Amino acid sequence: MAIIGSIIKGAIEIKGALTSEPNHIEEQQKVLEMLLKTASNTDFGITYDFNKILESKNIQKTYAETVPYFDYHQLKKQWWHKVIDGEENITWPGSPDYFALSSGTTGKKSKRIPVTNSMIESIRNAGIKQVEALSNFDLPAEFFEKEIMMLGSSTDLQEKDGHLEGEISGISASNIPFWFEGYYKPGRDIAKIDNWDKRVERIAEKAKDWDIGALSGIPSWMELMLQKVIEYHNAETIHDIWPNLQVYTSGGVAFAPYEKSFNNLLKHPITVIDTYLASEGFIAYQERPETDAMKLITDNGVYFEFVPFQPEYINQDGSLKQDAPSITLAEVEIDQDYVLLISTVSGAWRYIIGDTIEFTDVAKAEIRITGRTKFFLNVVGSQLSVNKMNSALRQIEEKFDIEIPEFTLAATRINDEFHHHWYLGTETSVENKVLADTLDEVLKKANKNYKVARNKALKGIKVTTIPSSIFSEWSGAQKKKGGQVKMERVMSEDKFVEWENFVSENHSI
Repeated sequence: MAIIGSIIKGAIEIKGALTSEPNHIEEQQKVLEMLLKTASNTDFGITYDFNKILESKNIQKTYAETVPYFDYHQLKKQWWHKVIDGEENITWPGSPDYFALSSGTTGKKSKRIPVTNSMIESIRNAGIKQVEALSNFDLPAEFFEKEIMMLGSSTDLQEKDGHLEGEISGISASNIPFWFEGYYKPGRDIAKIDNWDKRVERIAEKAKDWDIGALSGIPSWMELMLQKVIEYHNAETIHDIWPNLQVYTSGGVAFAPYEKSFNNLLKHPITVIDTYLASEGFIAYQERPETDAMKLITDNGVYFEFVPFQPEYINQDGSLKQDAPSITLAEVEIDQDYVLLISTVSGAWRYIIGDTIEFTDVAKAEIRITGRTKFFLNVVGSQLSVNKMNSALRQIEEKFDIEIPEFTLAATRINDEFHHHWYLGTETSVENKVLADTLDEVLKKANKNYKVARNKALKGIKVTTIPSSIFSEWSGAQKKKGGQVKMERVMSEDKFVEWENFVSENHSI
């Protein structure tokens, strides 16, 4: 019997039983008050008179009316460039010890996002909450004695001007508590390898020495790593190497597109748990097995606001209009897409994180990520979100019994007429035109705006199928391989030209 595992599981279950459901609306009010009080004497707090906001009868409303929205580039241009240059007390007291590098899904130049000690503590607290939630998933005691493979970016952080830089997964892994190190794989030495391919090669070499019970990482890169480990050991599934693998903690992107191809790497099903860790903070985690929705962490140094994701509030480049209305957690509704705004203990204020979400349960503050604001395809009024694209492709998978874990598309012009050109990462003998016609019909039935656009300026769909590996090779060519990297789902016309040139050079269509 797994005595240590039973003790750990018992302790988690007791803690869970003693922890009551918080009042999320009240917790958010407290978080905002804490943020404003803590930063009231910073340059940002003085400029926007946080002390006056704190005197208001409705702090949340006054805060929204006083402080504008900021995306990364706006916040950097106006404020964070001073933080990056080493100035103190700009948007948060003192200066951060870390900067999270994030090139996201657009552009090659990395963003530098401040990560304060308060944020490190916030991320650690969120991780503990997630571990405590495992008591809801009916896992055997033996599971709590197994090792955890955390496939993030390199923990070999770079020192620059008195601070350390790296991706948030690398920063988090470099700050794991000492008691967790015995469970953590691939271990500090391998995790420090900067080259993703070499790191995965070392993981494959050492794989049979480990008893992995859980995986954690972004689906596309996790799947690629598992394939490499399976190939290295000439195995049929990952369970031939890690027989006790029972849990996969996904994060950052929807798991659904990868579910079919991911499951083909397994001998038997495992528990998939979603999390939402961004460079700007730990946003949400899946608390219970009866849903794949995630619970917003409302009492942990992050204040949330929501802007209805409607075309009139979004600029053509995907940015948010300043006159777009925002609402609080007390005002949200289910089944409505929202642009997510955060204010944090790292000195981000009304920050447009770039994701869109929907609520599945308001009382429990549970959400799903539905897409990216910049991936909203609204050329000629088609109003396609990533969520709608993913749903359509799941129907295509089922109809033709194929796997489509990766895709990208753009609105292109052919003889001055608009078409949507989709590239699908899949292995299939189904003709491209058949896939295009079927996808077109699925989208028409599911999205009335798309159907209207197809009867007007949007003249059709073109589909090109390519191996899924091309997508990871593209990310590598963009210097974005591994870690928190996410594939662009919707590209601008200029970016799409680069993509098509890359595909033609690396794959004969």
